[in-house]
Formats: sequence, structure tokens, C-alpha cells
Amino acid sequence: MKEASVITPELELIPALKRYFGYDTFRGKQKEVIESLMAGDNTFVIMPTGAGKSLCYQLPAVILEGTALVISPLIALMKNQVDQMRALGIEAGFLNSSMNRGDYEAVKQKVLNQTLKLLYVAPESLVKEEFIDFLNQSNISFVAVDEAHCISEWGHDFRPEYRRIREILVRIGNVPVVALTATATPKVRLDIINNLQIEDAAVYITSFNRENLYYEIQPKLGGSHATTQIIKYIKR
Repeated sequence: MKEASVITPELELIPALKRYFGYDTFRGKQKEVIESLMAGDNTFVIMPTGAGKSLCYQLPAVILEGTALVISPLIALMKNQVDQMRALGIEAGFLNSSMNRGDYEAVKQKVLNQTLKLLYVAPESLVKEEFIDFLNQSNISFVAVDEAHCISEWGHDFRPEYRRIREILVRIGNVPVVALTATATPKVRLDIINNLQIEDAAVYITSFNRENLYYEIQPKLGGSHATTQIIKYIKR
């Protein structure tokens, strides 16, 4: 696998976007979010699923020196994102309980050698003293809190470990934080910001209106005609 080389923050974002991800332009507020994070500012992002939230931390991770720490709630989600990054030639890895000791230590060594650009971890890993010591030896460029609604006690996917992220951040040094979610009411949004203590964060909210989608309600036919109606609709 080709290893992605490190580029300097001064390099224009569009060429970097094209080089590493194959896109010619940014979508929505991606560029503003990326510029905020690369400026070292805490950032809060609310974008609908499919709007490109992941790119908002993946591109800065490649550009900036060190390793971006991505906190993710699901092992399957971590693996999927790592596979995507590796397919693009970007060094990424994850640490979780599904790994054997040899693979686990190999990923840690890549972080210490500063050859890994993105490290995905579950929130449960953060509270371990051994892991905190490891992070303190590493060059962490920033912390991305994915699925940040898991922080909020008012959210539908509340994870208690997420509420301890701030105390860990304090122990590993002053690094920028980007929190990202697709679902956050104003109450949940405030809870996330207060818990992470990023009251100074630049907030970016993208509209959830999908112009390519619409709702249509049709009367259902009775009896066996309903099945015929569905088949005709699917064929059309």
C-alpha cells in the first residue's frame, strides 16, 4: 500500500482535496469547517448523514503533522472508515478490544513513529491509564468526536463514557476539538458543547432539506389490488 506523504498546512485545500480524495470541490460548509479546525479552533458540526462530515476531519488529519485521534462509538464504523482511508493510500488504524495484542501494539508504534494520520478509538479506551500514557507520548494533531450526540444525556444514543472525554482531553494537552453529529436538537447541542467545554467553538450547521427528495401519499387500493398497486409502483 502506498503511504500518504505529509503536506504543509500552507498548501491550498483544493489541490489537497483532489490529491488525496479525488474531489474537485468541497460540499456545503466543508471548507469552512476544515479551515476552522486547521486554524486550531474548537469546532462544532451538524450535518445530515451523507453530507460529508468525515471529510471535515480526514483532510486536516492528512495535512497537519501528527495523528488525529477520532473517537467513534462502533467497531464496525471504525473498520469501515479505516478501510476507506487505506484504499486512498492514507495511513489509518484503529485500537479496540477486537484486536490481538500484536496488532494492537503495531498500531501504537505507528502512532509513536508519526506514520499514522488517523487513529480511531472507542470512548471506553480513553479512560484507561495505559492509553492516556500512550497518548501523552504521541503527537496528537486534534481530537475528532464523531457521533457527538452520544455525549448528551438528552440524546437517543447516550453513552456514559462519552461524558468523560473532556477529562481525558485535559490530561493529554491543549489540542483542538471538532465535534460532529447528524442529529442534535438545540438542547442536545448545548449539552455537547458544555460537556466538552468548547463554548468558544465555531458552529457550522448545514440544512437538512434534501431538494432531491420529496414525499408523496397515494390512497391504498383494497384487497388483492394493493399488491398489484405496489408492483406497478416498483416497476415504474
